[in-house]
Amino acid sequence: MASSTQIKALMQSHIDKDNDRFLSIALQVAAHEARNGHGKLAQELKLLVDKAKKTSADNLPVSIARSIKDSTGLLTTSYPKLRFNDLIVSSNVKDRLERLVKEQRHLSTLKNHGLSPRKKLLLAGKPGTGKTFTASILAGELNFPLFEVRLDAVITKYLGESAVKLRQIFDAIRDVRGVYFFDEFDALGSHRGSSNDVGEARRILNSFLQMIEQDDSNSVIVCATNHIEALDHALFRRFDDVIRYELPSESEIIALFKSRLCSYVSKNFPWKKLALLSDGLSNAEVTLVANDATKEMLIHDHQSITISMLQQAIEDRKSISQHFTI
Repeated sequence: MASSTQIKALMQSHIDKDNDRFLSIALQVAAHEARNGHGKLAQELKLLVDKAKKTSADNLPVSIARSIKDSTGLLTTSYPKLRFNDLIVSSNVKDRLERLVKEQRHLSTLKNHGLSPRKKLLLAGKPGTGKTFTASILAGELNFPLFEVRLDAVITKYLGESAVKLRQIFDAIRDVRGVYFFDEFDALGSHRGSSNDVGEARRILNSFLQMIEQDDSNSVIVCATNHIEALDHALFRRFDDVIRYELPSESEIIALFKSRLCSYVSKNFPWKKLALLSDGLSNAEVTLVANDATKEMLIHDHQSITISMLQQAIEDRKSISQHFTI
């Protein structure tokens, strides 16, 4: 017979809608029955668990997510297939992201020992350094749907309406396991005492602080900002990790270009010179340079991409960037 601890754990996981933990405890009960000589009962329990796993829709998008998107426009949904091999960032950033994925994959084991996996990330850095791409990578690695929160639909001028919309989002976070991405998070989480602050902005931030503090879902919440200095200090302790993104190093620039251009350049291509020319560009800008040069090659029917073609694309991209740094 299952122990009282196991029965209570089964009930709690059912209340929490934590199917992974519920099935894990059920297997423990089956193993307990097998040790006590109740082989038939143990086998029946294992068969039921196997059947439940096959029919489980835990990690699949379900109707509630679609209905929220269709009725309010608060979330947009995608199903990325990207993996860590597609992400070119520093080893420190990748290690911390991989740690979150590992903990998520061992959710049941950790919860059975009273621990929670990492699931709330704050990503900070300049535009184009890979923050948005990271949300897609995490969704792909975990085989979760990616739900992007439309803050323009959340934040309204009507008193109390934004908090209601935030509650709808956190209800979805609880009910549909996925990666939930809040981009341009500083629009929501700016200092409560800032000079341009208004009462409604404080109420929105206070609501978010309360909701993320109380969140006990199995979803992953990723917030990204280009202006970490603008965030209210009370936010930081709500996150399991704060990861800073920097402009790509020389080796990262080379890796980014090689991932795009290897089949279009000569064998002795001067990658290091290309990296030096591209110093100061973001990951996104490097990708755009590679795409511009590739289009130039295809449109003019060149045999390969030359360093001069890439140099021109880099100069064009830097001239555009100057308009945003003056």
